[in-house]
Amino acid sequence: MADPSLQSLLRATSRSFYLTLRTLPRAIRPPIALAYLLARTTDTIADTELVAVQSRLLALAALRDRILGASSAALDFGALAQSQASPAERALLGRCEEALSLLNHLPAEDRQRVRDVLSVITSGQELDLQRFAAATPPKLAALETDAELDDYTWRVAGCVGEFWTRSCRARLFPDAPVDEAVLLRDGVRFGKGLQLVNILRDIPADLRKGRCYIPRQTLGRAGLAPEDLLRPTNEPRFRALYHALLDHAASHLRAGWNYTRALPRGQWRLRLACAWPVLLGVRTLRQLRRENVLDPARRVKVPRAQFYAIIARTILLSPFPSAWNAQFDRELGVHRKVGTAGRDSVAS
Repeated sequence: MADPSLQSLLRATSRSFYLTLRTLPRAIRPPIALAYLLARTTDTIADTELVAVQSRLLALAALRDRILGASSAALDFGALAQSQASPAERALLGRCEEALSLLNHLPAEDRQRVRDVLSVITSGQELDLQRFAAATPPKLAALETDAELDDYTWRVAGCVGEFWTRSCRARLFPDAPVDEAVLLRDGVRFGKGLQLVNILRDIPADLRKGRCYIPRQTLGRAGLAPEDLLRPTNEPRFRALYHALLDHAASHLRAGWNYTRALPRGQWRLRLACAWPVLLGVRTLRQLRRENVLDPARRVKVPRAQFYAIIARTILLSPFPSAWNAQFDRELGVHRKVGTAGRDSVAS
């Protein structure tokens, strides 16, 4: 992203992602950064609870049309901006036209990939707003089925894994001998896993907004209803089901780790940028297993010092394939001897 002021805006809206962006090879930064900035803008619109749902849906639709090139009408998000407590989010909305201008200057293939992923993301945000439009505790609105949860994680994060993979493949290693179908599959699961970690961490906060992302179908198998999750004393009844969901998130993140290992060894910056969110996600899962996740007073967050330790360790281990490959199981708490079966031919 060429505009220094928009770079500072990106840093203000997400310090951890900004660090990832600065680690990526320069060739891939413009489309990734711009897609992230636009996605944060749409997310800010969707999350502005002081504004009526219908007004947010109209604003999302107007921005989506501009992103997709279906409209050239000027956007004015002044009222939405005034409802933001964060100066960075106010700036995001106020400077939306600058980001859209940068989109128009991307090469055609990059621009289309950004448009494709933002189309899916905004569809997920719109569905979310419609699904929970009337939600207020103690009367909760909930996803109904496991398929709905999987679809939601695809729309808001799995599609990002696909976008990331197609963009990096095109710009960084178009001729490398990788199994593209497997890479795309694992990239989608990578994104889904990160989103599922967020959902499983944020259950109390979502419930107190009237939202339950744990499907009724899933809860019913444990004899629970969404309203039961409002009471922390029900955690023992929820625990086995919750740990099964943590296992499911871990299986997605393992696919993300396989993704990282399958990237060409020469793409060490890209490998690092992918490894950090996977390992941070796994560490978060380990902490969640030790907490009463229904207690709203105990929100799990990995301390910044531990995140920096993950960064330092991955950098130090990057030249050593066996030690690099073993990091996922180390974070997961699985101790095993790493041999030939623990490696892949590309990463070794």
